[in-house]
Amino acid sequence: MSTAEERDGVALTNLDQPIFEGAGATKRDLVDYLDAVRERILPVLHDRPLSVVRIMRGQESFMQKNVPKYTPDWVKTVHMWAETSKRDVAYALCEDRRTLLWFANQRAVEYHPTLVTAAGGAHMTHLVLDLDPPEGGDFGLVVRAAMLIRATLDAAGLAGAVKTSGAKGLHIFVPIRPAPMEDVAAATRAIAARAEQLDPVLATTAFIREDRHGKVFLDATRVGGATTVVCAYSPRLRPGCPVSFPLGWDDLDGVSPRDFTVHTAPGLLGDADPWAAQMPPPQAIPEDLIAEGHTIPVARVQAMHEGKRRARAKRKAEVEPEIE
Repeated sequence: MSTAEERDGVALTNLDQPIFEGAGATKRDLVDYLDAVRERILPVLHDRPLSVVRIMRGQESFMQKNVPKYTPDWVKTVHMWAETSKRDVAYALCEDRRTLLWFANQRAVEYHPTLVTAAGGAHMTHLVLDLDPPEGGDFGLVVRAAMLIRATLDAAGLAGAVKTSGAKGLHIFVPIRPAPMEDVAAATRAIAARAEQLDPVLATTAFIREDRHGKVFLDATRVGGATTVVCAYSPRLRPGCPVSFPLGWDDLDGVSPRDFTVHTAPGLLGDADPWAAQMPPPQAIPEDLIAEGHTIPVARVQAMHEGKRRARAKRKAEVEPEIE
C-alpha cells in the first residue's frame, strides 16, 4: 500500500514509489532531501521564475515552465513573455517550504531558475560558464578546464563559485552588478575564449559537437532573460539521483559528481551552506572583457550559419556525381 502523510499543510502521496528507473531512491527520499536542504535551496530560488523537470510514473520526463491549472493559489507566480513560443508564461516562484514540498510531491526532480530575478527585469545576476566533458572523458579533465576559467577570472580581477552540475560537468557562477544583457553575453564569451587560449589542447569553445575533438567544452551561451541553469542543491534526473553540489576550488581534485546524491548530500553539508559562503559579492564587469567579447561571434548564431553551410556543401557533393 502506498504511504501518505502531510507536512506544512501539503499532502504527500505515493511516497514508497521509485522516483524514476535507476534512481535508487523513492519519492520519500526526494521529499526528505529537499526538506532537509530547504534553508539552502530556497534562497537560490527566491524571486526567480522557475522551471522544473518532472517525471510521472511510467512516463517520460518533461520540463514544466507554465504552472498547471491545478496549482494551489498560495503558490506565487510571475508572468513572463516567452519570445521563442510567442506566449505569456506563468512561472512559479518557489519561496517557502510549502511550495517546495508541493513541487516535490508533483515529482519535480530538477529545479532550473532563471538568471534574472522577477524584480530585476532584464538584468542578469551572474555570469555563468558551463563546462562539459567530451564523450567518455574523465571528470579530471573538467576540473583542469575549470582551473583555466579560474585563472582567467583572476587575471580579470573577478571571482566566482563552482559546483558540480549534477551530471558530468561543472558550473562556474560569477556574481555581477547590473549590466546590459549584450555586455554580459560578450564578457562571458571573452572569458571562455581567454581560457581556451591558455590550453587549446584541453578546452574548446566550439559550439558544434563534432568540432570539439575530444576537448572540454567551455559553454558561454547561458545568457538571456529566459535562460535557466539547474540550481545549487537541485537533484538531477540521472542514475543514482545525484545533486548539483557546491565545492571549494581547492576541493575539486579527488571528488566525483557521483559522490553527491540525495542520500549523501545532507550528511556532507551538515549545518553549512557552501554555495552562500563561497559566493563573492557582485562585481563590475571589466570594460576590456566586454569590448573583447563584442568582437567574438555569438556561438549559437555562428553554429546555425555553419550548419546551413555544411548542409549546402553536402547536398552539392551528393548532386555533382550524378551530373557527371
